[in-house]
Amino acid sequence: MRAELVRAALVTTAATALTLGLATSASAATATRTVVDGGTTYNLSVTAPGTASAAGQVVHVSGSGFNTGQGVYVGLCAVEGAPGAQKPTPCLGGQDESGATGASHWVNNTFGGMFANSSKFGAGGTFEVDIYVNPNLADGTVCGVDVECAVVTRADHLDTNDRKYDVHVPVTFQ
Repeated sequence: MRAELVRAALVTTAATALTLGLATSASAATATRTVVDGGTTYNLSVTAPGTASAAGQVVHVSGSGFNTGQGVYVGLCAVEGAPGAQKPTPCLGGQDESGATGASHWVNNTFGGMFANSSKFGAGGTFEVDIYVNPNLADGTVCGVDVECAVVTRADHLDTNDRKYDVHVPVTFQ
């Protein structure tokens, strides 16, 4: 009897884990963009959840193919038009230099890891970061009500007007 209970518990646990794994995978979305910078072609890819809790949550974002010489911010921003058409703004958390909100992450090979919510690129221009998202942007703008929002990458403050590294993964809040 005890062996049957243990077996039933294992089957239930495995089924739950499989269901959760499928749900997590199904909710993830990937956006890609190919850019040429200085004669080099970069095949950018960003994966983030396509839906998030309206109450706010931490989401995992991964990217690959980025130019490791160009730092990027990863965060939730209002977007208009295709990636690269206009600077994604406003962004949740604004300019969070102290790292208090966790709403953005700075990936930069010169200064990454020296400041809160910052890291360096991995091999092949990869990154894996966690950011906090909710639909209420810093200036009172609400995602899905006032503006379209996306988890984005965009050039960091060292080259803020460069739109080549903008990649948008649209997100809706439920």
